[in-house]
Amino acid sequence: MQDYKAYEQAGLANEYEKLADYSLFMVCEKPNINAFRELPDGYSVRLCRRDELEVWKRVIDEERFVDYVTDYYDKIYAVSEKEFFKRCTFVCNAEDTPIASCFIWKSYGQVDTIAWFRTLPEHEGRGIGRALLSELLKAADTPIYLHTHPSAICAIKLYSDMGFALITNPAIGYRKNAYMASLPYMQKAMRASDYEKLRFVEVDDVLHKIALSSEISQF
Repeated sequence: MQDYKAYEQAGLANEYEKLADYSLFMVCEKPNINAFRELPDGYSVRLCRRDELEVWKRVIDEERFVDYVTDYYDKIYAVSEKEFFKRCTFVCNAEDTPIASCFIWKSYGQVDTIAWFRTLPEHEGRGIGRALLSELLKAADTPIYLHTHPSAICAIKLYSDMGFALITNPAIGYRKNAYMASLPYMQKAMRASDYEKLRFVEVDDVLHKIALSSEISQF
């Protein structure tokens, strides 16, 4: 909701849904540890249990997209189920109820990526996502990649703080990189100080070629 409100205030509410279909890619070569934070009191980190798969689906996306998440899980993660449950991470509230999730996954079996990062809307704005990402990046190998959308400006600001740069290559695998088309909208919707801190980098062609190895986008 914070993202939509920012676009609405910028007079771009009608563009928000369209931008959610644009792809952006980011890479972190070295995490910015100065941006790391600890969880607020009353929250804890633990792995997702096997009996919580349906809970996970509803933490990382809205109810209307659960079928899509199920299909994605079946195609990408089910064959490596043990590894999935070793990696899939929750933030839980004081009642041990999951309210945020994220994990690092070896996409295409070759590149480390940030997967399914989301905090439930009612818990946003408390530093939970930043603390979860901090926890994961502490032990992460680099480079580490992620896929996002220009509609997700709060997440993009956070990724930027953590040391991620926007990739400028025209495509990653079968997906077009819409960073040039996205920037004018992001510049209007983001705070000027946040937008000016965005960094840009061209990566070698290896990532693109690896992503072409599967018709299913794995991050």
